[in-house]
Amino acid sequence: MFKGSFVALVTPMLASGEIDKDSLQNLVEWHIESGSHGLVAVGTTGESATLPMDEHIEVVKLIVDYAQGRIPVIAGNGANATDEAIFLSQEMAKFAIDGFLSVVPYYNKPQQRGMIAHFEAIASATDLPLLLYNVPSRTVADLKTESVAQLAKHANIVGLKDATGDLNRLAETKAVVDNNFALFSGDDGSGCDYLCQGGHGVISVTANIVPQTMSEMCDAALANDFALAKKLDEKLVGLHKELFVEPNPVMPKWALYKMGKIKDPCLRLPMVLPELNSQKLIEQRLSQLGLIHP
Repeated sequence: MFKGSFVALVTPMLASGEIDKDSLQNLVEWHIESGSHGLVAVGTTGESATLPMDEHIEVVKLIVDYAQGRIPVIAGNGANATDEAIFLSQEMAKFAIDGFLSVVPYYNKPQQRGMIAHFEAIASATDLPLLLYNVPSRTVADLKTESVAQLAKHANIVGLKDATGDLNRLAETKAVVDNNFALFSGDDGSGCDYLCQGGHGVISVTANIVPQTMSEMCDAALANDFALAKKLDEKLVGLHKELFVEPNPVMPKWALYKMGKIKDPCLRLPMVLPELNSQKLIEQRLSQLGLIHP
């Protein structure tokens, strides 16, 4: 079962618009050295929405090559067109990835039956395990617990990333799936509570910035040391909030740039650099955490 702290990895880019391969390789090494339990390549934080398919596939291959099997790599394969998601899945299945993260189709607002058919078709297109990804704040459509229960019967659908931030959904889902169905929080602000209430891991934006602390928090929670897990998380409450004062991944990229972990904070349009007030806010937090020096 997938478990622990999986980093929703940013995709570094140069000012020219090209993928910054050197920074990407350095990030992968840093996350492995910091104890991250896995990487999610080209999900929302990796700017999947604005990478063309060939680049999407290339970045996943690069991350797999850099990781060299040392930690699991899960590839984002979501699309609002089922055929596109299947194509991406089959192309990326040629690499040594460990599974897929598949987001609820966005913009077209499919019915629950449509979402079930969509995910079943993607899961049947390869032999690799697939995590469902429910983030209604971005997709508008909300994958209901009853639909998750139905999808969990598929042999290749092995878990869920729940980014609703609603902890009641965790109890509801646990009641209708097997114990080996991996339940991940996709909401950093409530991720620690999610683990302490029986979740198996986090797919985390915050882990881009403090991978070791996030890994240690997950280890503590999974070992039932909830006091330690909450103590570690308390240090990050402000960071969890400030990384989302502008749409993800604007703030994580700026933070990594200020920390010297990436060469440039560039994003693909229509995403742009953070406002000056947002820059100052995250820089103050990074300084407070000892991650940069004024």
